[in-house]
Amino acid sequence: MLELERDGEPGGSQEDLGALPQQDQRRMAQVGVVVDKSEPRAGTFVQMDNEVKHYSARDDGLEVTGIRGALRKYDRLKEYFWKAVPADKDEFTSHVAGQPANGYFVRALPGAKVSYPVQACLYLASRGLTQSVHNIVIAEEGSDLHLITGCTTSTARNSGVHLGVTEVYVKPGARVTSTMIHNWGPEVDVRPRTAIQIERGGVFVSNYVLLDLVRSVQMDPVAICAGEDTTVYFNSVVLAPPGAHLDLGGRVYLKARGARAEIISRAASTGGTIIARGYIEGEVPDVRGHLECRGLLLAEGGSIHAIPELKGDVPGLELSHEAAVGKIADEEVEYLMARGISRDEAVSMIVRGFLRVDIEGLPPSLAAELRGAIQMADKHAL
Repeated sequence: MLELERDGEPGGSQEDLGALPQQDQRRMAQVGVVVDKSEPRAGTFVQMDNEVKHYSARDDGLEVTGIRGALRKYDRLKEYFWKAVPADKDEFTSHVAGQPANGYFVRALPGAKVSYPVQACLYLASRGLTQSVHNIVIAEEGSDLHLITGCTTSTARNSGVHLGVTEVYVKPGARVTSTMIHNWGPEVDVRPRTAIQIERGGVFVSNYVLLDLVRSVQMDPVAICAGEDTTVYFNSVVLAPPGAHLDLGGRVYLKARGARAEIISRAASTGGTIIARGYIEGEVPDVRGHLECRGLLLAEGGSIHAIPELKGDVPGLELSHEAAVGKIADEEVEYLMARGISRDEAVSMIVRGFLRVDIEGLPPSLAAELRGAIQMADKHAL
């Protein structure tokens, strides 16, 4: 069991993020959060440890603030607080519920098409700290929002625990694209708890990327398709070096006609352990769901356990799954070598292709960072 430290009241805010040390700015940039205005952003939120450092919104159709201030400002926000994720779900949600409210509140106003991504950084600056976060995202009817959440530490050798509760509400006809990039460290344990409620015609797209060493991650986000013609996509690309234990998944409940879900994961182990879960349940006719998990073992000592689950409660639905775990095929390497490519480069090309990240709406600098991270994975495969 993890040891969780209790934390006091957060401090004040820092308006000028450009005043942050260069090392902090570089670490944030690696997970898609830029403070130097080199990439356009519709809004920004930064929390370091349990202190909100900055929040701002540059789009008229957008609100970005700390969750504590939002709870004071909007009495109705209590209707969303701890509704999608129960406070007593497990020991980690109970710990967050017992702390002063920290985290971000992001709201796209009705009909707003937020022009650029909103960026949020959850930054572990102090060694041995438990970071407690509670986020709420609301996309009002007909709105469109892209949120990039970058989670990282001040140094690659930092230690601590990150507890993140996120509740997302997608109103009728709204669309939310959530891209989460983790870059932690070998002594960090991560426990996100996320739930998404989607109303009629809403779309939720989740992209999760983890390509650097972390001690452990355990997450199983839940999406509820409560309205007709709703759509959910969970996409994940993860790499587990030696010493990492990743227990990752996604659960979708199709509760209304015309609902659609797809859970796609790419998992590669260079010595770490990966448990890749997926669950889709169809509760009414005329719903569709598909699970796909592909695992690649690149080194001795690694382990990948794929657990796809489907449940159909009525006739007239369509659910399917594919799962495969294996090594790099010799014939693929030989095919490339026959065309004059060295064995090492052939293996690298196959790994890069397997882990290729194609995420809609990423700024060029972040897309380049992800390509670089995938190339760095080559060294573990050789």
